Amino acid sequence: MNATKTENGLTRNEALKTGCPTLAGNIFATWADPSTDHFTDDDYEFLKFHGVYQQDDRDLRKTGKKWIFMVRGRIPGGVMTARQWAVFDELSTRHGNNTLRITTRQSIQFHGVLKPGLRPLIHGINECLLSTLAACGDVNRNVMAPPTPAYTPARAEVFDDCKRVAEALKPRTPAYHAIWIEGVQLQLEDPAHRDFEDPLYGKGYLPRKFKTAFVIPPVNDIDILTNDLGFIAIVEGGRLVGYNLAVGGGMGRSHGNAQTYPRLADVLGFLPREKVIDVARAVLTIHRDFGDRTNRKHARLKYVVAERGVDWTRAEVEKRAGFALEPARPFHFTTTGDLLGWHRQVDGRWFFTVFVESGRVKDTPQLRLKTALRQIADRWPDLEFRLTPNQNVILANVPEPARNAIDSLLREHGVRTDRQTTVIRAAALSCPALPTCGLALAESERLLPSVLDRLERIAAELGLQDQEIIVRITGCPNGCARPYMAEIGLVGKAPGRYQLWVGGDVAGTRLNRLWKDTVKEPELEGELRALLERYARERTTGERFGDWAVRVLWPEIQTVPALA
Repeated sequence: MNATKTENGLTRNEALKTGCPTLAGNIFATWADPSTDHFTDDDYEFLKFHGVYQQDDRDLRKTGKKWIFMVRGRIPGGVMTARQWAVFDELSTRHGNNTLRITTRQSIQFHGVLKPGLRPLIHGINECLLSTLAACGDVNRNVMAPPTPAYTPARAEVFDDCKRVAEALKPRTPAYHAIWIEGVQLQLEDPAHRDFEDPLYGKGYLPRKFKTAFVIPPVNDIDILTNDLGFIAIVEGGRLVGYNLAVGGGMGRSHGNAQTYPRLADVLGFLPREKVIDVARAVLTIHRDFGDRTNRKHARLKYVVAERGVDWTRAEVEKRAGFALEPARPFHFTTTGDLLGWHRQVDGRWFFTVFVESGRVKDTPQLRLKTALRQIADRWPDLEFRLTPNQNVILANVPEPARNAIDSLLREHGVRTDRQTTVIRAAALSCPALPTCGLALAESERLLPSVLDRLERIAAELGLQDQEIIVRITGCPNGCARPYMAEIGLVGKAPGRYQLWVGGDVAGTRLNRLWKDTVKEPELEGELRALLERYARERTTGERFGDWAVRVLWPEIQTVPALA
């Protein structure tokens, strides 16, 4: 992220976007140049809009910088055909590090890609009718939707609306097709390119990223209130009648900067289904027109809503959408988790949710998950592969005759099909962090297994082994694994040092609070033991850890960060 200011007070990113509104930069020319292994700083900013992050292998920095790239797919609602899964699997083997990383926003990331592999990888994704455009950058990102296969027609309608919104909010730059499909460098001085203006985003796009999601209560598997724009489905009599609108959520913050904070979205009112596109554009353009373009750490929509107020935000949405929102309709959430294992669909077919630790689909000597899923995709081409925000994979639309065969194939490759994992591991999330993420301050994905090992050992000693506790770890404060919603959140602060946050809830409706500002990694077990010992002694019947933390620990916190 480049926060350098220009003479007019805007960030340098703003000058880059308006100076090259197609977002083409010199990306193709640099990709085609065999004499360089990476892109300039300017072109890196443009690359993000194309779904690419330029990184280096941080494990190798002492011996020199090895440039690598992360490529992220844009997969509305996280729904893929079996063929698309097979294509992604093959591309990860040819051009990545032979793993697929399921994200907390229902996408897939390729890691360890070298510069020559970028165009064939992205071209291959587009050939299977998916894309990477707007998977990153100052635009609307991947649109999320409930991953569980449709129990009712209402669920299918929500997914249709997810796809419609994803298409409506997609940027229209000609550069993406030119670079990755045609393989040509746009002539930047051509008036058509120099003066290009996106019909929705304009020349400057958004001040920062924008996240959109749909959810169907009572299951909040999306963490809907963490999004800039959330549509909460209202289903009456089995029929989707419309949505409650939630605006202004977001996780990111910066250490030592009280002006940055995680925030839950406000529910502004109810809208009929036919108005969903109008409202989506209205909320996005509020961010476009009122977001802070002078400070990228203060540029998210959540700060506009927090500082201008809910009433102003509602009135601005209504003015731009051309109608008045109705009062929000009642809803409640009960869980944020996935249904692991085999379950019956409403149409009589089956679905199977595969637990994937940290979303990393790979092969190990004991667990050949990547091979198993590829063989399933090849053998049963009519299945759907659905990615969940909890970083798992759902095999959907399984016909009755195929169930036993799929079950056997999974078990042959070391994948358990009953009691796949423990209650604590099933609820845990982590971001990739080291060695690939340039923003990581500490370990996350590589640390998670040992943290959970220690936590589970303590829980078993205290008779809490069957108690679900939601644990999330990130390597920096940006919050990709939504740590500020967890019952126990660990946020990287420096190598081997973490903040400890407590008090999120199972429904995804409450932010946690900072309990310890710095805990060294070797001290984590002691800190967790002290908390769990108190929890075992002091909890009431049926009280979850997060609720106990709110009742007992929060009053003990001397200084609560600004989390408005």
